[in-house]
Amino acid sequence: MCLGPVIAQTDTEVHLFDIVYQDDTFGLTNGLNISNNAGYDNQPSFYNDNRVLFSSNRDGQTDIAFYNVRDNELEYLTNTKDGSEYSPLKIPDSKDVSAIRLDKDGTQLLYSYKITSGKSKVLLPGQKVGYHLWYRPDILVTTVLVDDRMDLVVSNLKDNTNYTFQKNVGRSLHKIPNSNLVSYVSKETGSNLIKSLNPISGATNPIIDMGGIEDYCWLLNGTIIAASGKNLIQYNPKTDTNWNLVKTFSDKNINNISRVAVNNLSTKLALVAEVSPEIIVQKQLDAYNARDLETFLNTYSKTIKLFNYPTELQSEGKEQLRSGYAEFFENTPDLHCEIKNRIVIGNKVIDEEYITANGQNFSAVAIYEVENGKIAKVTFIR
Repeated sequence: MCLGPVIAQTDTEVHLFDIVYQDDTFGLTNGLNISNNAGYDNQPSFYNDNRVLFSSNRDGQTDIAFYNVRDNELEYLTNTKDGSEYSPLKIPDSKDVSAIRLDKDGTQLLYSYKITSGKSKVLLPGQKVGYHLWYRPDILVTTVLVDDRMDLVVSNLKDNTNYTFQKNVGRSLHKIPNSNLVSYVSKETGSNLIKSLNPISGATNPIIDMGGIEDYCWLLNGTIIAASGKNLIQYNPKTDTNWNLVKTFSDKNINNISRVAVNNLSTKLALVAEVSPEIIVQKQLDAYNARDLETFLNTYSKTIKLFNYPTELQSEGKEQLRSGYAEFFENTPDLHCEIKNRIVIGNKVIDEEYITANGQNFSAVAIYEVENGKIAKVTFIR
């Protein structure tokens, strides 16, 4: 995926909650996994108070999905054979939708899509847009890929002008409630600083530093919501001096929360979270038993390291993993691994395994460490 710095697509889900306000903070109720789909589901936004847009993996590509809250139904707007769509948004004063499309030949452009037919049209020719925000029906605030960074660009669709306001910004763009301003993330100083921008005058002001956090959104009351790990935090520029913890999720399938979005009334919250490390490890095990090399490798990070306990490096990198397991899978028709016991502690999955290979049986313990939705380290105890 080329939306911003190239990253691996992790196994993520979109969760929807009702927001309940309590004095100067809020709570979440009625949580629901609305994507419920293997693979990449991400970048939610609200089409209206009843429909949630997001990017959803389907048949090896990423399409624009609609979730109907009232009817609890999922439908797809696009089925683009030569590309995938990301970051869908409703176009203001229109029923149509805009999204980034990444074609198989590497072309990446911002398109509009007819809600009735899915027919598309390029909105900003020549602009390799990573993320976008509608300021008005004729003005777009975007992050545009330049070399290995993203720059903040304001585009006027009426006169076809594009003006770069800042270099090196993050992916999160939002309107600031009850104002004529938008917010973005400046990365100029090496940290992630939320700043305000007047897209007409170009005036900017700092709001709050987010450290290593990338994503946030605004509630109607002026509170900023962000996420870190399994936690939601909040900050109100009018009343707070720093971030405050709002909620820690106990659900094992809500991990490393990234995107957050609210509807216009700030009564519903959508968030993106990685699935439980146990699901990643089980997917790896199922592929191992099926001797499905590509699915097996897809559960590992590019920099995967295999160790024999305690610190003997056995293999490093996905290509070494491929070369070792390709021959092993091909030459071991009776290969099977049975889990005798499994313990999950944070991002670690500890499996007691009973393995059959070439007529031989043996036991081992494998300690899997999952980072960013991929297995990053395995330590074997034999």
